This record gives sequence, structure tokens and C-alpha cells, in this order.
Amino acid sequence: MNNMQIAQSTPAKGDAVTSSTPARIPAVLVLADGRTFRGYNFGARRTTLGEAVFTTAMTGYQETMTDPSYHRQIVVTTAPQIGNTGWNDEDNESRTGDIWVAGLVIRDLAHRVSNWRAQRTLPEEMEKQDVVGIRGVDTRALVRHLRDNGSLAAGIFTGEDAQRPVEELVAEVTAQPSMKGADLSAEVSTDEPYEVPAVGDTRYTVVAYDLGIKTATPGHFAQRGIRTVVVPANTPVEKIREYRPDGVFLSNGPGDPATADEMVEITRQVIEAGIPLFGICFGNQILGRALGLDTYKLKFGHRGINVPVINKVTGKIDITSQNHGFALRAPEGESFDTDFGPARVTHRCLNDDTVEGVALDNGKAFSVQYHPESAAGPHDANPLFDQFISLMDEYRAANAAK
Repeated sequence: MNNMQIAQSTPAKGDAVTSSTPARIPAVLVLADGRTFRGYNFGARRTTLGEAVFTTAMTGYQETMTDPSYHRQIVVTTAPQIGNTGWNDEDNESRTGDIWVAGLVIRDLAHRVSNWRAQRTLPEEMEKQDVVGIRGVDTRALVRHLRDNGSLAAGIFTGEDAQRPVEELVAEVTAQPSMKGADLSAEVSTDEPYEVPAVGDTRYTVVAYDLGIKTATPGHFAQRGIRTVVVPANTPVEKIREYRPDGVFLSNGPGDPATADEMVEITRQVIEAGIPLFGICFGNQILGRALGLDTYKLKFGHRGINVPVINKVTGKIDITSQNHGFALRAPEGESFDTDFGPARVTHRCLNDDTVEGVALDNGKAFSVQYHPESAAGPHDANPLFDQFISLMDEYRAANAAK
């Protein structure tokens, strides 16, 4: 062993084995700074690498794991027991049902499924999709470490690999590409356009850029009479005009927004055309960049369904669902000038005062950093979809008057 300081933790107590509990195959989570957390494998039995992040959500692990925004991330759950609601085919947030997390780290794996909608267990689905998990980890100590030191490159090693010298494992972990500078939206985006029809009569057509879109978002549009045409990331504006959109939506997604120059330019063209624009999460960062703001990597990000956000315009506080590791750099004051007229910061996070929303003063483009589709999470922010509809009402009325 070299001079590297290696701190290790033992598997958490109370991880009893029952007939429904996976075999005790050793596993270890290794962080880039040399800290290790030992436990037992469940799901696929192999090595996985990614960025270790934590979520404070107490429920919704299926929605989290299938959210494309978690691409290349090893998710640590602060909820102590995972797997009790099993897995079903209805709650996936990826259109194909794929799990996008690079790995899952938990304290206690539920010994039995207790939900009438469950069709199989969490370990069964993870094994089927070749996703690695580690259980029996002291997740309280792990989350405190990530809060103190920030999100870190990590790896989960199972079986014989878990017994290899720690220095070898750390070297493997640190050799992986950094999340900073990672251009990932194209990796999770749809290859071809597809449509989600409106429920009932079609009121409007929205073109949604799939930067890692969750299925619940076009579902919310559909319930409001909106036909959604989902297009690949970086689709030219000339192409989306063929759908005669009443509005354009920029979805959530993974990766560093500083790499998304092409989407930023497309967003600027949409604004110049006067088409109503609404963005969430990654889409908020894209709109912010189009308005002239910079982005930066947060220390450990916001991930959970209980993040308080204040609307600086109305003073209302919403409890929100979030998943992001980057943020917009705040301008001097709440208002700032752009190439498209004055704009303002509309929302702030009450935990750390980060920018959670921006909008043009003329109302034609706005975005928020959180996920208003509430999958999983609270319903506080659902009215944002209706705000977007109001913009499209005005847009259609103005065009009809010409």
C-alpha cells in the first residue's frame, strides 16, 4: 500500500439474509479520493464506473433509475430501504424502459415486494438490464462524505474484483472521463422524431427537444390537449418549422451544458422567431446560456423530490423535484440585459440561493431548473404547463390578428 490515505467502512448492521435476499457476493464502492465502502452485490455482477451522487428522495426509485438525466451516475439513496415497491412497466421515465443510472448504492434491500402494482423485484430488473447494485452500505456516512467533498468519480466492483488492491481500483476509477465537459444529451436523445398525441381534441402542437426527456412530460402536455412532436437534440429550426409548432420545449438531460453550443444557437433562433419557449432542468441551462449567462458545476448538485424553491416574482414557495449537477451563474442583481431584451432571474433555491429559473421580461421564453412533471415528486409546479399554454394562446391570437 502506498501513502494514499485509504478509509474503509464495513457493511451496515442488520442486513439479514432471507430466502428472497440475494447471495452475499462481496462488493465495494470505491471513490476517487480513496474512500471505500464495502457491502454486497445485487443486480448485475460486474464492474461499473460513474460519478457518485446522492438523492434525498424518499420514494420513486424506479422513476429515478429510468430518468435519462442520471446517465453515467452512480446513485446513492438516502432513504434507508429500497426495493419494497418492486418494479412495474408503467412508471418508467425512459420511453424504452431502459435504466440509465450507472449503478445503485443502498443501505437495505427490501426482503419482499409489497405493492399490488409490482410485476417483479428490483434486483430482477437490474439483473435483466445489466445494472450493478451494492447493498449493506453505510449510506449516511457516504452521503456526508459526498456533501463534504462533492460528487466524486466512483466505481462499484463485485466478486473477485472487490478483493483487488484498493490502489488498483482507485486508478481505474480516476481514469474515467470527467462529468465536467461531458456532452451526453446526444447519447440519450431519440434517434428519430416521434409523436405523443393529445388526449381528446388537439389544441396546440409543441416541438419538444429530447435532451433526455422523461415520459411524464409529454404526458402532461397530452392531458392538456397538446400534441407533442419529440425531436432529436440539435434538430435544426428549419426542420421543426415543418411541424408548425405553437411552442418549443427544451427538456431535462445529462451532461455539462457548457458543451451544448449547438442547442444554445438553436434556442436563440427560436427566440428570434418569436415562438413561445419553455425549458426545464438542462433546458433551463440552455436558455440561460442563450440569454448570455454562464454555467458551472455544483459541488454535489440537487437531487431529490423535496427541494424548496421561491418564485421571486410571486413570492410563492414550491417543493420541487430536481436532478442536476450544473447551474446557471447568477447575474448581478435579479434583472439583466440580453440580445432579446431585458430578462430576470425568476426562481431561487432556498437551500443555497442558486438560480432556479430565468425568463425574458416579454414573457415569450421562460425556464425552471426543476421538474414540474412530478415524476417522481410533488405537484406544486404543475401550473407551469398552464403558463406555457397561456403563452401559446397569446402567440396564436397575435398571429391570427396579422
